Amino acid sequence: MDPDIRIRSALDRQLTADARNWLADAVARVGQDPAAVRTAFPAVGRHCGRGPLVEGWTVADAARARLLAALPLRGAALAEEVTALHRYGDAAEQRAVLRSLALLEDADASFADRGLPLVREALRGNDTDLIEAALGSYAARHLDYDGYRHAVLKCVFCDIPLDRVAGLEERADSELARMLADFAHERVAAGRDVPADVWPLLHAHPGTLEASGLPAEAHSPVPERRAAAVRALAAHSATVTGTATATATDSVTVTVTASATAPAGAA
Repeated sequence: MDPDIRIRSALDRQLTADARNWLADAVARVGQDPAAVRTAFPAVGRHCGRGPLVEGWTVADAARARLLAALPLRGAALAEEVTALHRYGDAAEQRAVLRSLALLEDADASFADRGLPLVREALRGNDTDLIEAALGSYAARHLDYDGYRHAVLKCVFCDIPLDRVAGLEERADSELARMLADFAHERVAAGRDVPADVWPLLHAHPGTLEASGLPAEAHSPVPERRAAAVRALAAHSATVTGTATATATDSVTVTVTASATAPAGAA
């Protein structure tokens, strides 16, 4: 089993001759003796480098994925070894394991959802690199709906761009939209801006924003809340219309304009 061909090709181009030889030798050793991965896995950064590669992957991530791909194990045995590497590894090693989960399942269907506890562990933490690594295609396949929704919400809280979350287009539903609308309302009530990538998900479920109570904040007597609501509703309107200026027939925009110009006492 090899990592994704695109990542594999990028890694081969990036490695020096010495690094390529070291990795090839390590892969051969792991293929003969699975226990060899326990010493090779932590040593990857030192021998292969730690710089960026492609789409969030580092050189070390891809090299470690190649070591995991070489393990001559299946199912529960494979999951046990991978879990141990994650448990005893540092953050970089844990990230590599998380990024490799889909590759492991692609090569061994019996691996199935055995890596899901590692995904859940990452989502309980606050390391944004690990959260992002956990939310690849493996999580999109295996997290239940409630778990997936809360993972997306965690990304929004942690300022992780939602375009880095796999499966969002297929798995975003009306309940996720409701949760995001409530989050947006909380941000506005605190006088804070709402991440721009929330609006397309709300736009896909008409009425969700209004049901959250956020538009009423445009009439708040608190200037910070009112201003935050004006910005939020203008951003939502721009997403709906596809332009920076909403049309005059857009009732939300009419409310925003009236609220933005009204004095605090009138609101």
